[in-house]
Amino acid sequence: MSELDTSSVEHYLLDLQDRICNALSAIDGSPFREDAWDRPGGGGGRSRVLEEGAVFEKAGINFSKVHGTGLPPSATAHRSELAGRDFEAMGVSLVIHPRNPYVPTSHANVRFFIARKPDADPVWWFGGGFDLTPYYGFEEDAVHWHRVAREACAPFGDDVYPRYKKWCDDYFYLKHRDEPRGIGGLFFDDLNAGGFERSFAFLRSVGDHYLPAYLPLVERRKQHPYGDREREFQCYRRGRYVEFNLVYDRGTLFGLQSGGRTESILMSLPPRVTWRYDWHPAAGTPEARLYDEFLRPRDWLNDFNTAD
Repeated sequence: MSELDTSSVEHYLLDLQDRICNALSAIDGSPFREDAWDRPGGGGGRSRVLEEGAVFEKAGINFSKVHGTGLPPSATAHRSELAGRDFEAMGVSLVIHPRNPYVPTSHANVRFFIARKPDADPVWWFGGGFDLTPYYGFEEDAVHWHRVAREACAPFGDDVYPRYKKWCDDYFYLKHRDEPRGIGGLFFDDLNAGGFERSFAFLRSVGDHYLPAYLPLVERRKQHPYGDREREFQCYRRGRYVEFNLVYDRGTLFGLQSGGRTESILMSLPPRVTWRYDWHPAAGTPEARLYDEFLRPRDWLNDFNTAD
């Protein structure tokens, strides 16, 4: 492998998109619709969306590879050395919104970025992760999700999972609501320590562990009975998802500011969502339990004494 083998990264990302789409389509029994698109400023991608399925109300898995001669403000605000460089960014980003409120929403993203200019070394890094947003909490689901996240990090050092778990807790936090989006998982960015091969290996480990983390939860909860009350709460909590993606999410801001395809960038938004004025769940209800026991940073693995 060469020092910066971008073609291998692209090949992996396309294969990852295929594998995830095939697995989700098999569970749902419905195919994904694919749109191949070109970006006027350079590059393009392929967006795949499953809508109104038996299990997934909306599932979007997007591959993009874009390039250009100038970076948007979201990329240069904290990295002044990137100004004036040509750039290339590629990644797979997905959001799954299940129909059943007892199945959690999940998000994953793995990406590679490189910026070049003549007579200077390229600036590059990997980033990504995955996180879980339940509507009704189950300790065993949270523990499984974090156990697989730890397994993804284990070959790279004992400190990696705790560090990237905390980063995820901090990142997926709605400051204006003073609450987390969900129960977290992993988040990393600006990864190039140890060189290209090791950083790329970590990205692959995170990408490859998404399905083992999520599919068992879907299978476990997809037949759980629910009614209008649970559905209304699901739609209400989806409002927090919309708020985070439109206000804070780096990928959304980068895509919109760099002239990306709007339909692909906003495919992460749920198909049905509601807001209520100053609403709070009644004490002692399952909805209140989500806030009290799940929507706060927790050491899920040690709290429940999971085996190594």
